[in-house]
Amino acid sequence: MDCAKIGRLIAQLRREKGLTQKDIAQALNISNKTVSKWECGLGCPDVSLWADLSMILEADMAQMMEGEITLNRPDTGNINKSRFYVCPSCQNVLVSTGSSSIFCCGRKLEQLALQQDENTPRITVEVIDVDYFITIEHEMTREHYILFAAYVQSDMVFLTRMYPEQGAAVRIPYMPGGKLYLYCVKHGLTVYSFPFL
Repeated sequence: MDCAKIGRLIAQLRREKGLTQKDIAQALNISNKTVSKWECGLGCPDVSLWADLSMILEADMAQMMEGEITLNRPDTGNINKSRFYVCPSCQNVLVSTGSSSIFCCGRKLEQLALQQDENTPRITVEVIDVDYFITIEHEMTREHYILFAAYVQSDMVFLTRMYPEQGAAVRIPYMPGGKLYLYCVKHGLTVYSFPFL
């Protein structure tokens, strides 16, 4: 570990959060001098403190230990590059429009990969008023269900969270030219292009 590099990063992150060395010390139950030593590069945080320190500074622990936070490239605004993530612990659904590091429940999440195979659910699409009404041929039991449907078009993502034992159908605004993503908890992510024939 490069203590000088780590110390500079801790000081930078602390100042960005508007915290003093005393604030950090009190939160970690250590002395102000210890935080000062870190920031001067005269030592590194003890292994037992890293998790709490990363939470206080709201930074990735692994990157903090390297002394460098890797910045993502700026979002180019291309919503068609939407990426979906699902936390295996709490089932949170997260979306990004470019490369990013997504964490939930203490774990780094991997982008969902598209699965197009015999398990791809069949869908029926009707236009009702100003909406698409989409019926999905899929069971909705506690063990096997569609977790979310997301319609991506132009500059918007319309995401609907779904739950076991509800109907396998969604309504989304009528916007031709988009893509519909469905995520099955057993078989993964599938995509359909609109207008759907």
